[in-house]
Amino acid sequence: MNKKTIVISLGGSLIVPEEIDWKFVKQFKKVIENGIAKGFRFIIITGGGKTARKYIEAGAKVGDIDSEDKDWIGIHATRLNAHFLRTIFKEHAHPTINKNPYDLESFLKAKESILVAAGYRPGNSTDYIAVLLAKHFDVKKIANLSNIDHVYDKDPRKFADAKKIKEINWSDFQKIVGDTWDPGANVPFDPIASKLAAKEGMEVVILNGKKLGNFQKYLDGEKFSGTIIS
Repeated sequence: MNKKTIVISLGGSLIVPEEIDWKFVKQFKKVIENGIAKGFRFIIITGGGKTARKYIEAGAKVGDIDSEDKDWIGIHATRLNAHFLRTIFKEHAHPTINKNPYDLESFLKAKESILVAAGYRPGNSTDYIAVLLAKHFDVKKIANLSNIDHVYDKDPRKFADAKKIKEINWSDFQKIVGDTWDPGANVPFDPIASKLAAKEGMEVVILNGKKLGNFQKYLDGEKFSGTIIS
């Protein structure tokens, strides 16, 4: 792959905050197609969003759902979002989504400008899959699009004096997020994914995906608002 390949971990909260945000998807499509026109190639991994939570909450009203089944519902929500995105990008995208980051035969041979991937199995976050795919494709840059503007030194919803961070190294970032993965934890980037990204010398940029003009600046190599972890 060329140096202009970027892996995007696309937060499910952007695709399905409550209902499907088709206006966001439409804008996102424009930015990505603009990037393709400039020679970029994209590997996009989708999160699950509210879809999984709605199924889990409904299931809990009917009977018991164990944590593994909750994980599987979440994984299938990521796959539904991935199929949705692949359909939206049909003219540019590889015809199948990847659901196993350890089986990339068709992906590695693909010539399309967009490859779409989704959740794999319990215990693997979509952030971790993003890092695994970046490693396989020898890509050093991951854009993590979610609903936050920056990484903070502590939770800004709980601490009024939380400071935003523009640049941070992996070891300092890991002190903030810890080193174990909890599917319910609200962290900017999964701790297990962070370990692998640090080992592989990758740069992860945390951006607010709702501000697509800002993401466009990132793609164009201009000054942007976000947190660079490297």
